[in-house]
Amino acid sequence: MPSIFTKIINGEIPCYKVAEDENFIAFLDVNPLKKGHTLVVPKIETDYIFDNSDEILSEILVFAKKVAKAIEKNVKCKRIGIAVIGLEVPHTHIHLVPMDNEKDLSFSNPRVKLSNDEFVELAEKIKKDI
Repeated sequence: MPSIFTKIINGEIPCYKVAEDENFIAFLDVNPLKKGHTLVVPKIETDYIFDNSDEILSEILVFAKKVAKAIEKNVKCKRIGIAVIGLEVPHTHIHLVPMDNEKDLSFSNPRVKLSNDEFVELAEKIKKDI
């Protein structure tokens, strides 16, 4: 059965997409740690990040860098944190999270609530800076 991310990639589930190319997609996390929390996902469904080819593994970071720079232009923060947890969805993905301190990257933090309009507006702002 395809992962939820594969369904998003295939257009079966909507998302707040900020970037896409032939190998990767990036979209806002709908249950964000901070405003601007974005997921970067390879289009090839591989569960564990280190089971990806060296090419995909290196390219995902280059793609994520472009997305992170665009998030920084649109969300006030000291930097963009990066995390790979890999247990919640069996499809490789990187979390890009705006941070002002180390605690902002704790997945035990309460989640930020944004309206659909806020998600749409933020996704459009980030997208224009990629």
